[in-house]
Amino acid sequence: MLKTILIALDGTELSEQVIHSLDQINLQPETKVILSHVIPPSGEDVEWSADRPQGISEEIPYRKAEKQLQSYQTRLPYQSELEIVTGDPAEEIVRLANIHHADLIIIGSRGLTGLKRILERSVSSQVIEDAPCSVLLIKPR
Repeated sequence: MLKTILIALDGTELSEQVIHSLDQINLQPETKVILSHVIPPSGEDVEWSADRPQGISEEIPYRKAEKQLQSYQTRLPYQSELEIVTGDPAEEIVRLANIHHADLIIIGSRGLTGLKRILERSVSSQVIEDAPCSVLLIKPR
């Protein structure tokens, strides 16, 4: 039985498909769903808080992500929580999965292949490689 599912959302059109993937899984009413969004740091050498943006420039993406996650949350018939963090997306998704003892991570894939996948660093590939649990990869339709 899946007790905790971490859903990694990035604010793209694929996020809607990721949310709809829950309809394909037979979840129990007591399943907890963690809706997460990772805000990449604004600069390479900038110090940042791992959990909450401090500056005004970081607050705008945080509020936007929070509003979007709340809209998804209202549609879920399951107990759910929101997690919005700043950092490297793959590392933070894996970290959240560990913190919440996730049984499953659901993440979208942009469908990168070949050299583009290597150059643009596939977040989903890194998550699959480092995750402490199973990962359901949702590909764009």
